[in-house]
Amino acid sequence: MAGPSEDYQSSLGNDDVKDQEDAHESSNPVDEEQDIEGDSMAHLASNSIHRSSSRPQLDLSKAAIQGTFEERDPTILLPNQSDDISHLALDIGGSLIKLVYFSRHEEQSTVDKRKKTVKQRLGISNGIRRSYPILGGRLHFVKFETNKINECLEFIDSKQLHRSVSGVDAHHWGSESPNSQPIDNAVIKATGGGAFKFTDLFRERLGVSIEKEDEMDCLVAGANFLLKAIRHEAFTHIEGQKEFVQIDHNELFPYLLVNIGSGVSMIKVDGDGKFERVSGTNVGGGTYWGLGRLLTKCKSFDELLELSQRGDNRTIDMLVGDIYGGMDYSKIGLSASTIASSFGKAISENKELKDYRPEDISLSLLRMISYNIGQISYLNALRFGLKRIFFGGFFIRGHAYTMDTISFAVHFWSRGEMQAMFLRHEGFLGALGAFMSYEKHGLDDLMVHQLVERFPMGAPYTGGNIHGPPLADLNEKISWMEKFVLKGTEITAPVPMAKPGTTGLGGFEVPSSKGGTLRSDASALNVGVLHLVPTLEVFPLLADAKTYEPNTIDLSETGELEYWFTVLLEHLPDLVDKAVASEGGTDDAKRRGDAFARAFSAHLARLMEEPAAYGKLGLANLLELREECLREFQFVDAYRSIKQRENEASLAVLSDLLMELDSMSEETRLLTLIEGVLAANIFDWGSRACVDLYHKGTIIEIYRMSRNKMQRPWRVDDFDEFKERMLGSGFQKPRPHKRALLFVDNSGADIVLGMLPLARELLRRGTEVVLVANSLPALNDVTAMELPAIVAEAAKHCDILRRAAEAGGLLVDAMTNTIDGSKEISSSVPLMVVENGCGSPCIDLRQVSSELAAAAKDADLVILEGMGRALHTNLNARFKCDALKLAMVKNQRLAEKLVKGKIYDCVCKYEPAG
Repeated sequence: MAGPSEDYQSSLGNDDVKDQEDAHESSNPVDEEQDIEGDSMAHLASNSIHRSSSRPQLDLSKAAIQGTFEERDPTILLPNQSDDISHLALDIGGSLIKLVYFSRHEEQSTVDKRKKTVKQRLGISNGIRRSYPILGGRLHFVKFETNKINECLEFIDSKQLHRSVSGVDAHHWGSESPNSQPIDNAVIKATGGGAFKFTDLFRERLGVSIEKEDEMDCLVAGANFLLKAIRHEAFTHIEGQKEFVQIDHNELFPYLLVNIGSGVSMIKVDGDGKFERVSGTNVGGGTYWGLGRLLTKCKSFDELLELSQRGDNRTIDMLVGDIYGGMDYSKIGLSASTIASSFGKAISENKELKDYRPEDISLSLLRMISYNIGQISYLNALRFGLKRIFFGGFFIRGHAYTMDTISFAVHFWSRGEMQAMFLRHEGFLGALGAFMSYEKHGLDDLMVHQLVERFPMGAPYTGGNIHGPPLADLNEKISWMEKFVLKGTEITAPVPMAKPGTTGLGGFEVPSSKGGTLRSDASALNVGVLHLVPTLEVFPLLADAKTYEPNTIDLSETGELEYWFTVLLEHLPDLVDKAVASEGGTDDAKRRGDAFARAFSAHLARLMEEPAAYGKLGLANLLELREECLREFQFVDAYRSIKQRENEASLAVLSDLLMELDSMSEETRLLTLIEGVLAANIFDWGSRACVDLYHKGTIIEIYRMSRNKMQRPWRVDDFDEFKERMLGSGFQKPRPHKRALLFVDNSGADIVLGMLPLARELLRRGTEVVLVANSLPALNDVTAMELPAIVAEAAKHCDILRRAAEAGGLLVDAMTNTIDGSKEISSSVPLMVVENGCGSPCIDLRQVSSELAAAAKDADLVILEGMGRALHTNLNARFKCDALKLAMVKNQRLAEKLVKGKIYDCVCKYEPAG
């Protein structure tokens, strides 16, 4: 990633160093463009940043990331931006130009009658801030070689980035807005030495003025924003292994920011706009590149880094063991393999430069400089009592050895009390900070839960790099996928996970003699598109949102990742068949289905190679990635016809089931209802075992078979505790719950014969019921859009459901007319439907819809149903209210791992409030 402001003065204050800044950066012109969509960003009210009054305000509230497959630096979505703005900022260094630009993004949605009624019931004011309609945007990240600045100028001109755009951005929608007009006295924000050097060129070629922003201001503003805006922006890197770090915003400051460009600047950051450059060194990236070029004759910084992968520093560096006859110096804690003197052997051997391998020289030089930077950084952190050190700048650029050596130095000198941390967007801090300086009054308070990162297939991909801008046109994207496959890169099965090679930390280890070394891009992190979704909130009933972890399975455990990749790939052909059938089986649908399969396989191949490539990885992330990939190739609902068929079949027998339930005693009915939920949960097209069952009978036959096999005790059986809360013991009856949130799972028998009868029982007891369903389709899960029609059909068989549905606004036309002709809400206990803000089989309760968050305000019972919501995620989640988790385990490995049971075992887990 391009360096934000790498052209810092050295500790000697030599301004000449600035002209060589970024000399080590990527030589690829315009080859990587990323998006970060943003709607919720941190409040960075920096008094030290000069705010331009010559431009309209930029609304960075609720920002989010959007990027392409294999992109390292993302695009930011700004959904709330509506004013005309200057939508371009630059960081012009000695070798690279980093460019951040704004493009429009428009989403619109209507609020139907049902939602208005639900809002009334939930007490949501009509004045509540909604995200629709929204005219927002995205921030894109691009880099050019500075010596090819004409290409950068042509890029800006071709996209009209220096002009005000009133309509939708041409880049994303295929044609330039007819309302695009030049602005008199247009100003572009820029930082870096080139902001001074190329002022006249920008004026001559584009007719714009360059407004210079202070480099340090921009660097800190960019870092603060990213650390607040992106959940897993920071990570550690030790022995080739990344671990993402979630930092509490309240505990972010103070920290030390070490920016490694040509020289190194060390900045103590105390808050937004509060920072001080406390130290630095003139031994930085420029030193490595300059000495490396002289000693190895390499022609690029990348080539020099590549050489280090194959190096062995023991041939040049003098180790402790060389001094003490191969022994440790244990008295002072030095291993024999510790570097005593970088390049020390060169003074005692009768060799010339040509006698040393360039690979060994490059590695020795890299370690010398990285260790030096790490040690000085630690000493400065110690000096000011700082516990966090973040490293940025293009010297790092995702390079495994560089991060490992810096990490080792910090760990070694701090005796394990400190860790070096790195940033996913390490290269664009300066450009991003310059972009944010357009904001006149600072940024809105950041809300991380409103940012969703996605990874679309957006640009031609070869050899691990992005080439060219994202492909906005679907046909272009499909054509590229077809060529991608023809080149022999189709993935049909998982590649065995290779054991990471050694990284040569601190001279204590050396590259494997078997060649198991890390590639230069082995640690490269993809950065997707950061979508800002203003309507997402943290579920208010979580007992502790800070410690909440949605994923139950730890994919970092041995064998887990390979297993779930295999499951997903085995399920892929059937999913493609269903998706194509849902679109009528046309040739176009088949072509899109084929492209989806290739795209999703490529995602899995990338994650198999580098599990941390897309950030912190959980099973829920994998399942959501699959659904997003389907939507990317315009498969809206792959199981649409199957869901309709199963809903109709289940509704046909609902009245018989309700009559059966009504004939039972209260206690027997409650047990039968829970058995019914567990039995109906067998219908899951995401489970291979359940898909096979569909060939053995009709949906009703399978449901009855499943119910007949229900035998207690279940594998996890808290039914008796739940029964006591519901029915009490002896003569004392407990008060009913005020409001229950039922997180529903699958269509068909699951919702109709399982969850709706349970909802009916709660309504009978005077409990308000809110059915919580997916906002978007995922497998055969029922959606919030589909539920009202299902409830309306079910209500024809039951007065309890009918009255509750009327009261909850689900039967809008049946509501009572008032004198003035408006509709009056029934006084019965309501049955309502809300969307969860999700489009995945799992759910992350840190990001739910505002509608659900409002519904949760008065809720005192949460029921999570299904493998995705109650097992894959949230099995260990704790709530402020009573919680019941119900699921049938339809995967043998999951059964063994989570409940030490077998496939088709059942989980009935009840946890009282508190």
